Amino acid sequence: MKAPVAAIAVNAALAFIALSTLAPLLWMLSVSLMAPGEASAQPPPLLPASPTLANFHTLFTRAGMGRYFFNSLLVASALTLVSGAFNVMAGYAFAKLNFKGRARLFALLLTTLVIPAQVAMMPLFLMLKGMGLVNTYAGVLVPGLASIFGIFLVRQYAMTLPNDLLEAARIDGASEWRIFTAVVVPLLKPIIVTLAIFTFLGSWNDFMWPLIVLTDSERHTLPVALAALSRERVQDNELMMAGSVVTVLPVLALFLAMQRYYIQGLMVGSVKG
Repeated sequence: MKAPVAAIAVNAALAFIALSTLAPLLWMLSVSLMAPGEASAQPPPLLPASPTLANFHTLFTRAGMGRYFFNSLLVASALTLVSGAFNVMAGYAFAKLNFKGRARLFALLLTTLVIPAQVAMMPLFLMLKGMGLVNTYAGVLVPGLASIFGIFLVRQYAMTLPNDLLEAARIDGASEWRIFTAVVVPLLKPIIVTLAIFTFLGSWNDFMWPLIVLTDSERHTLPVALAALSRERVQDNELMMAGSVVTVLPVLALFLAMQRYYIQGLMVGSVKG
């Protein structure tokens, strides 16, 4: 009898934690469907009296949220593709290719992980200013083109690939590029998807760097545009919640669609003897 009781207690605790985590998101969605001013009532209602999409209509027709949504999608997608290519190639090279100074160079790269990103923002901004990349999407993308964490993640996964498989391909006469594209990349699929999710989420939610680099409001991404909108309509809670829903839903849908590969990528090596 103890086992079922323990299982029920654990499941109840997990359900409570899940509900506590989802509660703010459900409240956000509920308020986004309320009429203007309805959420300010005391006590605030849990559900809208008459659900409406007027707030979303206002966002896209008057606040220009469609443009900002496209800007975020463009930046996040481009960074995910380009950064993913660089990180996968570099991670594989550090894991399976022998070259002089490989271990020392990788150790040096890892030491940069302890440096806060904010420390490098000023010199990086000045460098981009000298290159004429301020107020361009290229300036937003440059800092994330290669990620030390991404290289590390791919390297750790690539190290689990059998060397015999790569040697067999070399014996068959395959070039290194052919081995990488035809043999290695398919085997790295779980970690590539995991890295893509990390990169897309990080870029989509990034607020500080786009705010610094993009001076033209027409090029702002969703987090920056939403912050500016909140200053203009500080009392319009329903509109702000609608903007938050527009910001959260795409990445939430992406995570749910890719969670199988995401979990598989994170669990790599956990059962390795």
